[in-house]
Amino acid sequence: MKKAIANKMQNIADYFATKEQSEQMQQTVASYIDFLSCCKTERETIAYLIEHLEKHRQTSSKDTIFYKQWREKSLFIAKKGKRPLSEGLHLIASHADSPRLDWKQNPFIENDSLLQVKTHYYGGIRKYQWLSRPMALHGVAVKENGEQVRLCIGEKDMDPVFTISDLLPHLAQKEAGKTLQTAFEGEKLNIIFGHAPDIKNKEEEHPIKRAVLRLLKEYYGLEAEDFYSAEIQMVPAGRARYVGLDRKLIGGYGQDDKICVFTSFKAFLESAEEPEYTSCLIFWDKEEIGSNGSTGAQSRFMEYCIQEIAEQWEPEAKVRDIFLNTKALSADVSAPIEPDWEELHDANNAAYMGCGPVFCKFTGSRGKYDANDAHPEYIAWLRHVLNSQQIPWQMAELGKVDCGGGGTVALYLAAYGMDTIDLGPAIMSMHSPFELSSVYDIYTTKEAYRAFLNAK
Repeated sequence: MKKAIANKMQNIADYFATKEQSEQMQQTVASYIDFLSCCKTERETIAYLIEHLEKHRQTSSKDTIFYKQWREKSLFIAKKGKRPLSEGLHLIASHADSPRLDWKQNPFIENDSLLQVKTHYYGGIRKYQWLSRPMALHGVAVKENGEQVRLCIGEKDMDPVFTISDLLPHLAQKEAGKTLQTAFEGEKLNIIFGHAPDIKNKEEEHPIKRAVLRLLKEYYGLEAEDFYSAEIQMVPAGRARYVGLDRKLIGGYGQDDKICVFTSFKAFLESAEEPEYTSCLIFWDKEEIGSNGSTGAQSRFMEYCIQEIAEQWEPEAKVRDIFLNTKALSADVSAPIEPDWEELHDANNAAYMGCGPVFCKFTGSRGKYDANDAHPEYIAWLRHVLNSQQIPWQMAELGKVDCGGGGTVALYLAAYGMDTIDLGPAIMSMHSPFELSSVYDIYTTKEAYRAFLNAK
């Protein structure tokens, strides 16, 4: 087994043997750190992508690039290819949402000289990881007249941050005997939001809440009722960082799945001006909670967008033919072997950090429930695409059988009849507030996506 790992690492070392390749990797990673640091919510991510896509369109033919966003949370992009649409697309799908803590609609509670904000966690989290750490507020509140107020507090050096307090060990003997599931309750993930009372009206109820609401009114023009029509998210504060003395790992929040958003988008910008097949990207919301809603992968948004490009570029094409002939990648991350929990993986079928993007033939759980299971003919074609470009890759599954599992958007793509498989980098500490990725995987994943979009 050690020999197999050594061979994978040797493939990476050979790939980055030239100074030019190494420099390109460092430039890509530097851009990724900036992206990850400023795009912590779906809306921020989609806004970033549209801004950079518009800059790209200024230097290319606008008639060959189509895009459409929906609710500021999902985005579809297409670049017209040489072949008819009826011969299919090369499509990469990823998701812009990440686990976090969402404000409840009636959020404020005042107890024991503190104002707290009630939250409801979003996605699969290990609750204890979110306590006693600096957090930032990101989101949007919509006033009754329709005006949007964007909020971002806790990211600048002089901004205040927010946190959830944890119980001191001196009083935690009882909790120490509980399971993780019972020791950390979702209803106790309450954000500390304020402390100073309204000294002008000491006799009235809730003086701290009144003082904080006055600040929200003064700074942002918001009333308490405006939070009924708001999406406020609490996320880890601060920039993404290099990790390790050699600076070859990246640590930061939201790498699942923004690492695939970034690498697929960059691959799209760097791909051929006129690819053989029409290239498409789609970025969805709600993947972490089942891909539901009008902006998730189970919506009809992608279908409507493909109908629209067919109407514009090839009115005679049948949409069903486009779907049935499409080749797709579900761009999502995989779980590598972590040194302290090796026993949860089948070493022969596990991913390793820094060994290139990971193909996952099937996701789901237990007996492959809720999974897409990629066809071998498609895997063979993809092997050829990457091997012909000498791009390192690996194939793995997410942990041992019956140890868990997970889902992606792959099955929703496959429902249209298109060939689909998961392909993305390995991420350590997945769904934590500080996930880890390898600089080698960031770059090779981008190159794999570019090779796929350019493939003939």
